[in-house]
Amino acid sequence: MDVKSAFLYGTIDEEVYVMQPPGFEDPEFLDKVYRVEKAMYGLHQAPRAWYGTLSKYLLANRFQRGTIDQTLFIRKHKGEFLLVQVYVDDIIFGSSNPKLCREFEDLMHDKFKMSAMGELTFFLGLQVLQKNDGIFISQDKYVGDILKKFGYTDVRTAKTPMDKDNP
Repeated sequence: MDVKSAFLYGTIDEEVYVMQPPGFEDPEFLDKVYRVEKAMYGLHQAPRAWYGTLSKYLLANRFQRGTIDQTLFIRKHKGEFLLVQVYVDDIIFGSSNPKLCREFEDLMHDKFKMSAMGELTFFLGLQVLQKNDGIFISQDKYVGDILKKFGYTDVRTAKTPMDKDNP
């Protein structure tokens, strides 16, 4: 899922003032600055404010924060579990029960404007392939892009000898 205008959901505690952006100056108020009340893109405080809003919402809805990874949220219910991983305004989630995934989508749509991206295929540069026998993660596309960038897609390959007794 992708949160639309995620940073605008966060509120900042500090007083932050900004100048009028070039090209959008109001001639009547050239000597004025604006006090920012909501987090917005470009502010250093914006990601933290958004995370605070999101984590408060998830914790209020019976999620527990991961002990090692603070961006992982877990909800357990009758032997089933739902995992939610947050990376700025992108959220991936999965469950042992598809019904919990649908409930999570509804929960998030109740509070935030979001777009569902469908089944996970790429995340943070990793290629994700989901099959019946497991989930496979690779960087094949990344390696291919590097080979293409440096002109190594059409080179002749050669086998590299390797000692069979040393795995």
